[in-house]
Amino acid sequence: MNTAVRLNEQPTLDAAKAPRAKTEKPNLLSVDQAKALDLPQMTDLFTQHLNPGQLHFMKLLGFHKIKVERAEGMYYYDQNGRKILDFFGGFGSLAFGHNHPRIIEARKTFQDEKRHEIAIAFMSQYATALAHNLAACSPGDLDMVFLGSSGSEAMEAAIKVAERAAGPQKPKVVYAENSFHGKTKGVLSITDGSLYRGQFKLVDNTVRVPFGDIEAIENAFRSDPEIGVIVLETVQGGGGIIQADAAFWQKLRQLCDQYGVLWVADEVQCGLGRTGKFYAFEHYDVVPDVTALAKSLGGGKTAMAAMIARREVYMKAYGTPKTAMIHAMATFGGIGEACITSIEALNVLYDEGLIDRTAEVGDYLLDQLRVLQARYPSLIKEVRGQGMMVGLEFHDFSQTMPLVLRPVIAMLDDKLKGSLPGFIGSHLLRDHGVLVAFTEYNRNVIRLEPPLICEREHVDQFITALDEVMSRGIIRIVKDFVTAQVK
Repeated sequence: MNTAVRLNEQPTLDAAKAPRAKTEKPNLLSVDQAKALDLPQMTDLFTQHLNPGQLHFMKLLGFHKIKVERAEGMYYYDQNGRKILDFFGGFGSLAFGHNHPRIIEARKTFQDEKRHEIAIAFMSQYATALAHNLAACSPGDLDMVFLGSSGSEAMEAAIKVAERAAGPQKPKVVYAENSFHGKTKGVLSITDGSLYRGQFKLVDNTVRVPFGDIEAIENAFRSDPEIGVIVLETVQGGGGIIQADAAFWQKLRQLCDQYGVLWVADEVQCGLGRTGKFYAFEHYDVVPDVTALAKSLGGGKTAMAAMIARREVYMKAYGTPKTAMIHAMATFGGIGEACITSIEALNVLYDEGLIDRTAEVGDYLLDQLRVLQARYPSLIKEVRGQGMMVGLEFHDFSQTMPLVLRPVIAMLDDKLKGSLPGFIGSHLLRDHGVLVAFTEYNRNVIRLEPPLICEREHVDQFITALDEVMSRGIIRIVKDFVTAQVK
């Protein structure tokens, strides 16, 4: 049949009046059905539609046996009503704990008043207020704000504004070994992990240097006039909670000014009070040209991120009507309820004195961990960090064994990296109801990023649990883990 002829034919009266077939509803789960899913059902759907490979690691650690029914403050509550102390904190996303009442109330009021969410055609009072608040929290002339939804998006915005401000004659970007800046393709190019980089074709205008090595950075700046941007996490999270000293950051600021290089400070994980200052770089009396926040900026209830740049840098990149829309906010950048969530979260941060509490309780946590390090020197190699961003590094597996076994086990150390933290993390969850995290690059590190509402009593609960697990000794730790796997 000639399709073109059919398309030009006028429908008959009967055909025009014929009822359209009703769109059939797919087999969708309702909200109530989703809430009621049990662990076998969740496992089946996770395997079919999310990430079957990830489930392998969840099973190793026993995380697959937990169904979280609710969360409040410092705790999750599982299907059996058991409290789980959260020293993981969603990689730093839960500064205010779970379901902070003021943040919940602000969101409820916004919904009850039927406030607007998307204001692309108009200015949003919520986006502008949040931008003002972020500028007020930021030192120096960091006062131009881009709002997004994720750390990757904020860092993409940071790299783009810096690259445009640096200009086409200085297109190269310096990044550090063991860095993590996100998984979208632009920032993946400066994320130093072969696992994440995979076989993607990434941008090639990058220069890699050791983290904290100011001589390497100075040599790079001196030898390559095309370098226009340097991007560094102020505290390397995925690298194992790694810091550089004040002298490094002060010299970096000096070198950037000397060579005309823009410094982008990635504060996605370490910012918003986590180290005992609003920004981690404030410990060193320096101010970058561009920075980025995310994670806890959403108050634990929404996805919110921000890039904050010096006005001079921002205006150089996007300061004319012709360039203003090159990197304007996306559809959901500055969405209403997310903005008011962040507005309330920032107010809570200061009203409840969470930054000062983080510094105080964080010192207590580090002191107590160092007591355990002295008690178990064959297990704990190093305690490091600041505030509520702490790394607990364990020895390679061979070093925890009796001397006679070390030469044999040492040949397996690389393959066994991460095993001991995994065993300990599994025992903490199963036997003590305590949740901890791990790091991407140094797998011997347990990462501790509890909510900033953490009190000394929570630290004591965690320390007591960790002490009990390590008191078993390496042989029993391994044996108990193996036994749990076969149950």
